Amino acid sequence: MTHHRDIDAGPPDEYVEAEIQRLLAEDPAVAEQGITVVRRERAIVLNGEVESPHRREEILRRVSERFPDVPITSDIGVIRTHAPTEIEQLP
Repeated sequence: MTHHRDIDAGPPDEYVEAEIQRLLAEDPAVAEQGITVVRRERAIVLNGEVESPHRREEILRRVSERFPDVPITSDIGVIRTHAPTEIEQLP
């Protein structure tokens, strides 16, 4: 009788990449379509741009919580946005 054991090596990298991409797109707190997930050596690299440093930190926190054993590196930049036009308009 043979027994199948789960190996503690974790899921294949391709699976992790797809799951992270799904988390980024489908998690209502993230809902970020513009972030790409790339495997680089033994780490997963998140690439893209977001509107604030807080947003970038939230994305990294959520991914790290969901995949605590996966080394995550951020190449996420912050887009320089102009001040909202509503503030500039005078009555």
